[in-house]
Amino acid sequence: MKTIALDLGGTRIKIGVIEGTAILASSMIEAFSTNGLRARLASIEEAVFELLRSYRIPLNDIAGIGISVPGIVDPRQKTVLSVNQKYFDSVGFDFRGWAHEKFGLPIYLENDARAALVGEWKYGAGQGCDNLVMVTLGTGVGGAAIIEGKLLHGKHHQAGCLGGHFTINFVGQLCNCGNIGCVETEASSWSLPQQAMSDAGFPASLLSKNGTIDYERLFAAARRNDALADKLVHNSLLAWGSCVVNLIHAYDPETVIIGGGIMRSADIILPFIRKYVDSLAWTPWGKVSIVSARDMDTAALFGIAELLRESLK
Repeated sequence: MKTIALDLGGTRIKIGVIEGTAILASSMIEAFSTNGLRARLASIEEAVFELLRSYRIPLNDIAGIGISVPGIVDPRQKTVLSVNQKYFDSVGFDFRGWAHEKFGLPIYLENDARAALVGEWKYGAGQGCDNLVMVTLGTGVGGAAIIEGKLLHGKHHQAGCLGGHFTINFVGQLCNCGNIGCVETEASSWSLPQQAMSDAGFPASLLSKNGTIDYERLFAAARRNDALADKLVHNSLLAWGSCVVNLIHAYDPETVIIGGGIMRSADIILPFIRKYVDSLAWTPWGKVSIVSARDMDTAALFGIAELLRESLK
């Protein structure tokens, strides 16, 4: 069964044609997510049809479209209930009608972190474990949980996916969700530039040079013993470690998977969080396994394709 998978990321939109455990074709376009979803629909449609043409895959060979979205999603009604700035106009958007009109295909819609967790559970670092949670470190901080082999949704479809909005600093900064001192406010790609530029040490830092202030630059500067970068890296590690401890206390997993683009610096992040969790998490039964996602770039594509296939059975 061939399916189209769309992963609507905050920075990039990934597109794949999936069959089983193989990506037959893939492409990527810029998201411009703060401009909304509707502004990108034509580009998404064009990219999908171009991908099918380039790889000579007939549309009538496709069984459906799976779409992962950074927001609170009702997968039964195929609708987005709430978002946090990214794709602001996706709330209430008729995804089912759009997919039928443009492609003549059924859809499955799910939160992006849940889709990534399903991908890792079925094909990646979570195989063989039925109690696990995932943290995705990127533009924001996502979360998802599988408990006793079931993807957690909750009464209002927000269980497990708001780990990035745990309060870890009750005297912290205002988050763009309206809360105070969220994990995202303390350590995410969207909050990092303001943290760096507002620090008294910024003018003397490598981060003050021309270029985007992101975690790739931050970790590179820290490796060069930049004082501000060292400080911000340490603060971020503490924030992410606190997030993982909170998730462990909330969901009692055997394994925590950490994914997202920031995990390209896993050689620094994983040892710190493992030590932090071993020291502070209340787990009298033993130690939680803290692992890196096996495929940070495609887990959500595989996960949403898997959920779509299950829905079509």
